[in-house]
Amino acid sequence: MEMKRSLAIFAVVVAGIPGLKASPATAGDPEAGARAFRACAACHSLEPGRHLTGPSLAGLWHKKAGTVEGFRRYSPAMKASSLTWNESTLNDWLADPKRAVPGNRMTFPGIRDPKAREDLVAFLKEAGTGNAQRQTRQGGMAQSPALSNLKELSASQQVTAIRYCQDTYYVINASGETIPFWELNLRFKTDSTDTGPMKGTPALMPAGMMGDRASVIFADPAEISASIERRC
Repeated sequence: MEMKRSLAIFAVVVAGIPGLKASPATAGDPEAGARAFRACAACHSLEPGRHLTGPSLAGLWHKKAGTVEGFRRYSPAMKASSLTWNESTLNDWLADPKRAVPGNRMTFPGIRDPKAREDLVAFLKEAGTGNAQRQTRQGGMAQSPALSNLKELSASQQVTAIRYCQDTYYVINASGETIPFWELNLRFKTDSTDTGPMKGTPALMPAGMMGDRASVIFADPAEISASIERRC
């Protein structure tokens, strides 16, 4: 009895020492983590080689941070970090990316709820070690958003000409329709991937709920200025 009492007192004292963390009583729930991943899926895919705003998270477990092949937008701080992804480093990163790697370009502010982080880490561990079974649970909510194939658009989304006059771009599509956009509401982008537009046929993609904003996506940067005619 005396031994048990001493061990209990020791456990209480240790738990109260600043800087020491007790091991979690339960592991995270990967299925709950799959739901939490919806906040990540807009910027990260789980497919090898498919990079979005951020790098693919496929195979991330025990991978050194800033080293995913084919992703070219790492910050110098991320490439110089000594992080290797595991339960501890992922938890710290998800709690506060700016504190985990000062100077990185991650805009996500972090997850304050420890249980939500634990669940997400459990999900990413399964996804990052090649176990894709969880990725399709909960109605596929963990999947990254599908990208449109810009080579297979309707005539109304195929751009044939762009005219610029004062503060307005006039975009003409393959249906013969001319659509005016205020110059600050039209963005010009490029997509050189397999699902990007065909050369010489930029894609017009809506970007605003009111129909007043859009993006024109080109296959190559050289096409942008060549496609715009200054004429009123």
